Amino acid sequence: MTWELEGSYFENCNCRWVCPCTVSSLTMPATQDRCQVVLIYHVDRGQVEGVDVAGLSIAVVADTPAQMTDGNWNLGLIVDDRSTTEQADALTGVFSGQKGGPMSALAPLVGTVLGIERAAFAYRSGGGRHSAQIGDGIDVAVEDFVPEGVGRPTQLDGVFHPSNSTLTVDKPVSSRISAFGMTFHNEDGSAFSSAFTWSA
Repeated sequence: MTWELEGSYFENCNCRWVCPCTVSSLTMPATQDRCQVVLIYHVDRGQVEGVDVAGLSIAVVADTPAQMTDGNWNLGLIVDDRSTTEQADALTGVFSGQKGGPMSALAPLVGTVLGIERAAFAYRSGGGRHSAQIGDGIDVAVEDFVPEGVGRPTQLDGVFHPSNSTLTVDKPVSSRISAFGMTFHNEDGSAFSSAFTWSA
């Protein structure tokens, strides 16, 4: 089992900015009764066991207890509808944690897999702004947070996160998520972005 992926990601959750779950490596609870989050990934380059998955996107949608380490997460995956069946299976294997890698550390916390769906993705990242439209149900945009007088985005370093140990702090611009029977809006929530480089 060998694979490697490189690309970019951003997320948006309903924690009051900035998400204590991420800052504390999941040891502190979310600021709301439940954590509702979408993590969106775009693969610039990569292969999974010889299957080329470059140019494809995938989203992880989750609803978890405020204390994420309590487990019993509800989780669903949305795969780019441009993928072949072979590519979709490859991406699902990686992002569910079944093929090892960073997501495998979170897999034991999942209680219910809500499903795997396909949808059209319009993913954009550049100039400090990150956005995605996924089918008819998800439309999210975030921007890097740049403090006045600093000139560069605020970053967190040394965090436990599947995407990267260094994350850029973002602010939501717009947020509408409707997937797997869950509907939420996180315009006042928390957001992060980063590059990711994974292998197993």
